[in-house]
Amino acid sequence: MSVKSLIQELKASNLCAECTHCGEEFKLSKAILFDGRGVFPAPAQKKRDELVEELKLRLQELKKRRISAQAGAEKKAMEVGIGKILEKVIPAYRDFKVPISDCRPLFEPIDLIVFNGVSKSNVDSITFMEIKTGKAQLARHERMVRDAIGDRKVAFKEV
Repeated sequence: MSVKSLIQELKASNLCAECTHCGEEFKLSKAILFDGRGVFPAPAQKKRDELVEELKLRLQELKKRRISAQAGAEKKAMEVGIGKILEKVIPAYRDFKVPISDCRPLFEPIDLIVFNGVSKSNVDSITFMEIKTGKAQLARHERMVRDAIGDRKVAFKEV
């Protein structure tokens, strides 16, 4: 059976189809049926052109998003890199209010442990310090450390 005769039989039948957009049924005899390998009927060609144009616009939008995402990722990587450097040198910064000799770097999962007063031979408290820049937030492991300290799940062991 040829495609042309199949289309003619479908047009002559009482078969119904469902619209993919609205879900309503319609008779195939009322639809524009054609062989898509040949010339499209004018209404079908118009719809095809509209869809092709919409796809072009979507592609342009995706390209813009991709460029934006790449720029955003590059900016974020630079911020993280600068933050990693700053957290290592911040105790040496003159406006840092903690004596550098009280600070002990850990870097992971938190940046510093400050033994407040150790430089004066009198430790009166211990501070776990995480250094953040801008709008940076605590990572999962950093929050876990913060929560353990807040829940007083801190111990000292001599081995």
